[in-house]
Amino acid sequence: MGEIKTFFFDTYAFYEIIQGNENYKPYEKEVSIITTKLNLMELHYGLLSLYGKEEADRYFDNFSQFCVEITDDIIKKANEFRNNNKKKKMSYIDCLGYICAKRHGVLFLTGDKEFHDLDNVEFVK
Repeated sequence: MGEIKTFFFDTYAFYEIIQGNENYKPYEKEVSIITTKLNLMELHYGLLSLYGKEEADRYFDNFSQFCVEITDDIIKKANEFRNNNKKKKMSYIDCLGYICAKRHGVLFLTGDKEFHDLDNVEFVK
């Protein structure tokens, strides 16, 4: 049995797993997850309209155990990263997640096109 790999799950990754994207099957088991409360806020909001309050709450509660703190330094670095990549029109939450992943030494799992060519990204469509 191999070493369990840790990924930062972007909101995009959560949606793809919840909606059954076959390309995300390898990330459903035998991986460790980190994310932030802001990613779960974004996920919860989207799931409210797709599946209703009960399902949105269930996913939020289930994934909240994997949340890591967003430090002041991560906020500052995320703003610098966003500012340096203005043309890509990245959201604040995506930038926070990307920098958070780097700080924790894990890959940023996403399918957001803005991150396709960046280092430290596990890009899956």
